[in-house]
Amino acid sequence: MPRTDNLELLLADHVSGIVEMALSDHDSFADIQMEYGISESQVKILMRRTLKSGSYKAWRKRVRSFGDRRAVYK
Repeated sequence: MPRTDNLELLLADHVSGIVEMALSDHDSFADIQMEYGISESQVKILMRRTLKSGSYKAWRKRVRSFGDRRAVYK
């Protein structure tokens, strides 16, 4: 998979895969970084650009609540 610091260089199918992993409750930011080479902050930027505003806020709220309950989670 691609390793990149520039989100603009990601292919559409890679963006789709990253979004799918980020929305999954079973994949952590570490898993995404291992597979695609982008950091947690880059995933958040990508999600903000890709999702509708309300969907992004709901995702962040869910990720934060899981993070509070489970140290290994996103």
